[in-house]
Amino acid sequence: MSSTAASPTTARPAWQTELARGFRNPGELVAALDLPPEWAAAAHSGHDEFPTRVPRGFVARMRPGDPTDPLLRQVLPLADEEMRDSHFHTDPVGDLGAMGTPGVLHKYHGRALLIVTGACAVNCRYCFRRHFPYGAAHAARDQWGPALKHVAGDPTLTEIILSGGDPLSLPDHRLAELAGHLGDIPHLQRLRVHTRLPIVLPERVDGGLLDWLAAGRLQPIVVLHANHANELDDSVARACGRLRDAGVTLLNQAVLLRGVNDSVDSQCALSERLFELGVLPYYLHQLDRVAGATHFLVPETEARTLAAALTERLPGYLVPTLAREDAGAPAKTPLITPRHG
Repeated sequence: MSSTAASPTTARPAWQTELARGFRNPGELVAALDLPPEWAAAAHSGHDEFPTRVPRGFVARMRPGDPTDPLLRQVLPLADEEMRDSHFHTDPVGDLGAMGTPGVLHKYHGRALLIVTGACAVNCRYCFRRHFPYGAAHAARDQWGPALKHVAGDPTLTEIILSGGDPLSLPDHRLAELAGHLGDIPHLQRLRVHTRLPIVLPERVDGGLLDWLAAGRLQPIVVLHANHANELDDSVARACGRLRDAGVTLLNQAVLLRGVNDSVDSQCALSERLFELGVLPYYLHQLDRVAGATHFLVPETEARTLAAALTERLPGYLVPTLAREDAGAPAKTPLITPRHG
């Protein structure tokens, strides 16, 4: 196996300390932002089903006293999560049906996705895997053995996607071990990491992470997840700069969310700010219809109108692809044909 990082040490990385300091109680989050206490009372049922989890640095970017803050709306449980709709499900994109080997999702030609952990730094209230059975369906079991056997046995695969949860919640020695094993599989060319940690916890982009990303044989791609320009402060800019300097290609995927980023102005600001940070807008996802997130849905007709307006306001390279993921489909479904200019 190609080794790409040192073995674990006793020193705790700074990012893990910051992660442990995060808010875990909606009442504490509400109090920290000077919101009326009734917001905490309304949060309890949602918190009981899908616990509150948010780093303090991310909360510091929110506007105190404003319950409509676009960053807060993504992480604060609401009574609206109790609404039920027959079109919203616990497995909205068919993950379980696409998993032959535990923790390996093989939906699309040429690439497979590994569920490497169920842990995240932040529990986004619209998360499409908020009901996923991580305990029984992750790729880390038996030292990655079954997952690696699956990947090695399929020569049509050229790209592996690390997902979760958030893969960067794992310590670097574990990720380096996995990256080394994947690098030893000759038909693989690229390693893609889907992560929100550099956005909500930019301390995660440290030397240990950069070492194994840069040292491996596979071309590294990091797909970030930012939904609003206010998420992208100077600390995130520095983290993105370090990733770029290590030779990592940076893309962003956002989710279109009611009350968060469902305006042309907010989407334009997000794309412009991402490009300032050296990140290309990649996807703007129509909300995956997961149970508990009905209040975030932007109707598809509105989404198409918004996306069409973006093509008139932005150069083509700053317009993310508006797309929907349908369970069992061979690819994501584009919802508008861009008019690049």
